[in-house]
Amino acid sequence: AVQLVESGGGSVQAGGSLRLACAASGSTISNYYMAWFRQAPGKEREGIAGITSGGTTIYADSVKGRFTISQNKAKNTLYLQMNSLKPEDTAMYYCAADQQWWLLPDLLSIDRFEYWGQGTQVTVSS
Repeated sequence: AVQLVESGGGSVQAGGSLRLACAASGSTISNYYMAWFRQAPGKEREGIAGITSGGTTIYADSVKGRFTISQNKAKNTLYLQMNSLKPEDTAMYYCAADQQWWLLPDLLSIDRFEYWGQGTQVTVSS
């Protein structure tokens, strides 16, 4: 089983940037489909970006054009580059991994992922 640890969260002003990292251990990310989710207070966890082992990506409309998901297989790490941040991006951010393939849109579905990190907080002030 893979273990996931997120880092890189913090506080930033609107319009700023952050890069989140998700370090994997116990298994190589090449064997997994991976994604980033976020959960704001009082809201459900939502999928925002997903990536296949081959590098195909999918994004939620709310982050498309601002966020970029990528992976460094040599470092066994998943990344989320977040630009043009908005106050509504404030949330706990989680990375997730699974070995079962469904369809590309399923990379944004919470039900499709077995392995989760503990989360990293992102706060965007106006």
